[in-house]
This record gives sequence, C-alpha cells and structure tokens, in this order.
Amino acid sequence: MSNPRRRRHPTDHHAQLTPDASQRLRRDLGSNELVGECLERLAGLDLPNWYLGGGCIAQTVWNVAHSRPAATGIDDFDIAYFDEDLSARAEDEAVACVCDLLADLPIRPDVKNQARVHLWYASRFGYEIRPYSSCEDALATWPTTAAAIGVRWVDGALLVEAPFGTDDLLGLVVRPNRVQITPDIYAAKVERWGRVWPLLQILPWEGGVGVAGIRRITCQEASSSDPRAV
Repeated sequence: MSNPRRRRHPTDHHAQLTPDASQRLRRDLGSNELVGECLERLAGLDLPNWYLGGGCIAQTVWNVAHSRPAATGIDDFDIAYFDEDLSARAEDEAVACVCDLLADLPIRPDVKNQARVHLWYASRFGYEIRPYSSCEDALATWPTTAAAIGVRWVDGALLVEAPFGTDDLLGLVVRPNRVQITPDIYAAKVERWGRVWPLLQILPWEGGVGVAGIRRITCQEASSSDPRAV
C-alpha cells in the first residue's frame, strides 16, 4: 500500500492577500472549529499539493456574515490534492487515509486527486474536460470565484490559493466561473445557496468570468485515452 506521507509537494503559488483580507479570512475560518481541526490534522498527513477548499471555506465566511454558527449548511469538506499516480487504487488509499484521520469529526470529507478528475468527469457531468496540471490549476476551474479557494497550514501560517482573489468571497458576491461548468450546473448551485444564505449577491451567468467552456475538450480530443490511467 502506498503511503501519502512519502509523496513530495510540487512547487506551489499562493495568493497575496491584503492584511485586512488575510486577517478577516483567518478570523472567519477560526470561528469554525471543524475547519481548524481538519487543517491541523491534514498538515500531518502530508498529501501532495493538498488544499481544504471550496464550499466549506466559502460557506464558513458566509455563515459568519449571516451571524450563524460557522458550520451551518455545509454539506461536505472538499479536500483536493494532486498525485501524478493516476491509478484508482492510489486514490482509494489516500481517501481511506484521510477518512480514517477525520473519522471522529461530524463532517463528510470529499477527497479527490485532481490529477484524475478528467478520467471520471464525463460520466458525472456529461462532457469531457482537459486534465489539470496541478491543484492550483484545478482550483482555477471551480464553479464560482468566491468558492475557488483552497487553504492549508504550513509551519503555523495559513497558505491561501485564491486564483480570483478574495474580494467576491468576503463581499458575499457569487460570480460564475464559466471556463468549465455549464449554466445549468451554476443555476443548480446558486438556487440552494440563495435559500440558505439570503444576503448573497448572486450574479447571472452573463456576469461571470472566463471564456465559457474553454476547459472542455472536443469529441475528437476525448477519443485519445490517457495511457497512464489504470
């Protein structure tokens, strides 16, 4: 069985936040004890190029802004990492390690190797996407600018990857990132979010960022299988 602790991190590039944004993000995340516990434990596991991100980060900030308990409405905790081993077995082992590590917490970890996402994406969403080159590359395709964020603790410092910055996140703005998802996927997400967090300013698809569909691939490209997949 492979051991995630033995894998090395590739070079990472992290967001440069203003002091005010950094202080507020740390304060808001600090109000969610489950986020803090996950970050502390995952730092010891040493998954390659990992982040705790997506909804559990954005929705913690939204809950604080709504004066609610910080974990309200959070369905799962997205744990993204990037391992060039594309075998399903390696990912299953990493998932098992993380789930065992967090088993006593009242959360649902959603652990995914971003290097493998293109192998199963079509079966879930109905269209093929381009492979990611890193976890940071994957984060830049996530459905909204506010939730396209990942964090982790390193030597006591909170490292933040936020390809679109944190203005939308902290300003409660939901803006579609159109490079990969479809309008229908975006509409389904924001329908629930608007009900749970009514202070959100939800922008229409036309108000989003990115060239629509640029991360999808054509049928001709999809016909070439990845020889590394197992």
